[in-house]
Amino acid sequence: MKPICVDHIGIAVKSIDETLKLWEGVLGIKCTGREEVPDQKVVTAFLPLGDTEIELLEGTSSDSPVTQFLERRGEGLHHIAIRVESIEEAIRELKANGIRLTDEKPRYGAGGARIAFVHPKAANGVLLELSERKR
Repeated sequence: MKPICVDHIGIAVKSIDETLKLWEGVLGIKCTGREEVPDQKVVTAFLPLGDTEIELLEGTSSDSPVTQFLERRGEGLHHIAIRVESIEEAIRELKANGIRLTDEKPRYGAGGARIAFVHPKAANGVLLELSERKR
């Protein structure tokens, strides 16, 4: 597996509109757009910051994993995404080392990235996303 960089940091929020008052209005970090990911029942908003991004996540239904996260834990850090060169290679290597995965196969996330998640119990309580992007 070849990790490249921190791709983004995901933050679960109740309202992207309300949250942008801080990020755009006070911090001056502009949102480059929103995207609904129906498969994950979420709307995302990306805020570029240097070589990485902040991803705001708002659930679109009561059974959305993000909505359920918010009910259990409240707003805050949801996941850290590491960009990898090859998502298939990363999954193979993690499985070969006995690392518990949430996703055994890549799927598509926001921005057309191919993603897979490492289970938080395998990563010291952190939901770790692997992200392959062609940038």
